[in-house]
Amino acid sequence: MVCRTATVSWIVAFGLLVSASQNRLYSADDAKAENKQIRQTVQQEQEARENLKTANQQAEDLQIRLSQLQAEIAKITKLVDQAKKEVEKQNELIEQAISDRERLLKEAVQNAIAAKTAVQDRLKSTEAKHKSLQQNLATQAKNLSGAQTKLKEAEKQLPVKQNTANQAKSEFDKAEQLAKEAAQAAIAAQEKADAAAKIAAQRKAAASTAQLELTNTRQAISTAKQTIVKSQSASQDTKRQIASLQSTLKQIREEFKSADELVRTTETRYESSLMSAGKLVSFSQSIAPIFADRCLACHNARTAKGRYNMENYTAIIKGGETGTAVEPGNSEDSYLHMLVVDGDMPKDADPLTAEQISLIKNWIDSGAKLDVGIDPADQLAEIMPKLPQPSPPEKYRVAIPVTAVAFSPAGDLLASSGYHEVLLWDPKSGEPIRRITNVAERVYDVTFSEDGHMLAVASGTPAQIGEIKLFRVEDGELLADLVRTQDSVFSVAFSPDGKRLAAGGADRAIRVFDIETQEEQLIIEDHADWVMDVAWSGDGSKLASASRDKTSKVFETKTGDSLVTFNGHGEPVFSVAFAPDDKQILTSGRDKEIRVWNVEDAKEARRIRGFGSEVLRLIVNSDGQVFSCSADKTVRQHVLKDGKQLRTYDGHDDWVYSLAYCHATNAIAAGSYNGQIRVWDTDSGEVQTSFVAAPGLASPKATAALRP
Repeated sequence: MVCRTATVSWIVAFGLLVSASQNRLYSADDAKAENKQIRQTVQQEQEARENLKTANQQAEDLQIRLSQLQAEIAKITKLVDQAKKEVEKQNELIEQAISDRERLLKEAVQNAIAAKTAVQDRLKSTEAKHKSLQQNLATQAKNLSGAQTKLKEAEKQLPVKQNTANQAKSEFDKAEQLAKEAAQAAIAAQEKADAAAKIAAQRKAAASTAQLELTNTRQAISTAKQTIVKSQSASQDTKRQIASLQSTLKQIREEFKSADELVRTTETRYESSLMSAGKLVSFSQSIAPIFADRCLACHNARTAKGRYNMENYTAIIKGGETGTAVEPGNSEDSYLHMLVVDGDMPKDADPLTAEQISLIKNWIDSGAKLDVGIDPADQLAEIMPKLPQPSPPEKYRVAIPVTAVAFSPAGDLLASSGYHEVLLWDPKSGEPIRRITNVAERVYDVTFSEDGHMLAVASGTPAQIGEIKLFRVEDGELLADLVRTQDSVFSVAFSPDGKRLAAGGADRAIRVFDIETQEEQLIIEDHADWVMDVAWSGDGSKLASASRDKTSKVFETKTGDSLVTFNGHGEPVFSVAFAPDDKQILTSGRDKEIRVWNVEDAKEARRIRGFGSEVLRLIVNSDGQVFSCSADKTVRQHVLKDGKQLRTYDGHDDWVYSLAYCHATNAIAAGSYNGQIRVWDTDSGEVQTSFVAAPGLASPKATAALRP
């Protein structure tokens, strides 16, 4: 194309030149100039021809290359088409494989269920037979016992009956002798003879009756002995059958356990396959976290708005006052889905995100099922994935209330509550040592193990979640996540031997855990409102509680049985502690008093008064000294024996929420609503240090007491 354009331009130029030369008279100079121009034009023509030739060659080369490229494109297009077909074929094979896998898994589930049902039927039949044999054995034992009782009674009566029969026969013999003697007497004594004969006849009848009773008694003894022998033989036979059946029963139970595990395994695999294919949504992994975070605050057992409780799967499916909330397989007709789509739920809060609404819709449309192996009655907090808690701020913008403080046993560390963390401080200088994270929003209680290596933390996000966690003090590593509840946990306490941990919280329950196995040993649900505090007796046999239901209770720690209830406060009870001898308990609360009462009968022994507001926390040391903190901004020290006040620890300018005592250093620490922590020496009453427990906060530095 380039060459052709150059050629046309040259021809046009040459033509113009010829035309111009015909219309002018040429001079010699003009001729020279024209010849020069002609030579230049000819030269240009030659160059143009060369260029044209080159261009034509390039065009031919390009045409060849274009043909090659077109051939390659056609080849590649063919390969792409083949690849597309191969991909489509592979996709079909994959879909078929997935379908086959799902079918095989479904068949495996059905086969496992069928096998489980068969074993279950055998188990029921064998258990019924075992029960029947047990009943037969009980009947035989009853018959045997009855026969033995009758035998004892008959054997007991036998000597009496024998004696009666002997006496009757003796009297009959005497009467008969008298009759004979009377008969031999004079005829005048006929009446006497008749009377004697009558007496003899009566005594003969009595003797016969006594003999008959004796015979019957002997027969009863013989029958009872035969019954005993038969009953013993039948019992032995039944026992042999039971023993043989117990072995079979144990084997069938093991088979049933294996069958049940197989069903659960195959159902889980099938469920996972469906979830991977997007055909099923996990309730525990995807739906429960949404409901717990956005719905549970208004729809729980205590505050079920619209009478709709969403604490567990069963309650969610059941619905509230408007009827069923979820129609499995049909989100469009499910009232719950309608509410979240319209933004009516959550009420007075930001609507759910599009992703959350889509998950709920897909869950309902896929059958609104519960994950395999989860109890429908389990609370949402128990089945949700345990994700790490948010990190605390690097620097605090404001101070937050100090709701918990605790000394390490040696007194070299002081733990305090933070925002999503526990803070460890040097109690002498107030300098930060370590930050332990991965805890819920608010920390309500902390306590060290007896060896000082473990820290138990009670925390929660109000109306959403409660946690009890164990951390290693040295590096803050999480050792155990013992439980997750649906509301805050307020108190934790190690048992005296350090082997158990007790806790109480807003779910009104007291829980006891085994530290080694991390298993929940005991749950006590005896209070009608929040459990604010728990305390162990010195021997670990009893637990005392303080509750917002205005009572304090004592429980037996092995069984959880309630022993006594003290209701003398008449107001919410916030703190509880055993006296050193375990015979008395101290409690404090909103009534602005500490009450001392007997463990045995819950009768009040004395009161400690003088507080200006509610008493939020109390501690009793081994010397019988009572330390307490109050909303009146003070910490006080009393004598347990007579309630006498020894000292007031001042300096806080806000409510004092938390309190800790260290026996090793004779120090007490208190935390207040405005974030301040103060540490005192109990021997002198002097302040050791004072600081604001908020890392990075622009505030006055910690101040330590000057010492000589």
